Amino acid sequence: MEAGLRVHEGGTGEPLLMLLHGLGATGDVWAGWRPLLARRWPGRWLAPDLPGHGGSPPLAGYDFDGFAGAVAGIVQPGARIVVVGHSLGGVVGLALASGRFSVLVQTVIGLGIKIVWSDDDLDRARAVARRPPAWFASRDEAAARYLRVSGLAGLVPAGDPAVDAGLREQNGQWRLAMDPGAFAVGAPDMGQLLARSQAPVTLARGEHDPMNTDEQLARLGAPTVTLTGLGHNAHVESPELSIALLDAYR
Repeated sequence: MEAGLRVHEGGTGEPLLMLLHGLGATGDVWAGWRPLLARRWPGRWLAPDLPGHGGSPPLAGYDFDGFAGAVAGIVQPGARIVVVGHSLGGVVGLALASGRFSVLVQTVIGLGIKIVWSDDDLDRARAVARRPPAWFASRDEAAARYLRVSGLAGLVPAGDPAVDAGLREQNGQWRLAMDPGAFAVGAPDMGQLLARSQAPVTLARGEHDPMNTDEQLARLGAPTVTLTGLGHNAHVESPELSIALLDAYR
């Protein structure tokens, strides 16, 4: 694919659906959606690893426009797309909808975006971004770290093949595939991103997501959806419930 991104894909025709994962994860988090998409999405779909994640190369520096530009590079110029993005991926979807890129975004569904960032949140993220990758003596240790960083602990078994997409092995040692520098992307200016979006935006969250609240989302003025009984990784916890976010756009 263009831009050198690792991409899962399926389906044919239009509309094109872009599935964007959160910080620390890979496009494999949408695995539970794939069999459902065959029945419930009429067109093609793409689920890339964002730059600096999984099998995709890093960026020299990380910001939301840089992520969005790389994603725009894997589709034909002028293509019309529907974006579902989780957490970081939701912010990247909003950046894509600004009109500054070569794609025409028809709608953005942002799931589980962290709305409020404290100084401590940002300081911790910057500290992680400055650290070199940690090496582990075994895959099990690296897998446990990957699952914690991606927020998938307790949702995906350590032995799942999807976990391998987030790991790298070299000379018998293991590390996360993710570039730690991606943690430096910072906090999104949600007000500005929503004001610049040239596409309708829906903000969704799991009922038990600690990263945001119904009140925080409502204050932004976009339509909101709360997925009952689910948490931050609602798309992994229940593909059947979360994929219903697409029903209005099929």
